[in-house]
Amino acid sequence: MKRQQGYAIAHSAAGSQLHFSTIHKAVAAAVRQLRRWWQLAQQRHRLALLDEHALKDIGITRAEAEQEAQRPFWDEPNS
Repeated sequence: MKRQQGYAIAHSAAGSQLHFSTIHKAVAAAVRQLRRWWQLAQQRHRLALLDEHALKDIGITRAEAEQEAQRPFWDEPNS
């Protein structure tokens, strides 16, 4: 009977470790996504601040820059 209890405790600890690992991966993925969204928002803000000469250098118009800058942070470009 004691062996069965020991197995149940060991099995429960292994399941708990697996659960923690799954949660850790999910939190890490969420942090990466939030970081990506923050970077997109910052890049779009900086794009809107560029002058006409800089926009010409990168080959976009003021209208295109404004359109990109107005996109919501979660609207990621297609890869």
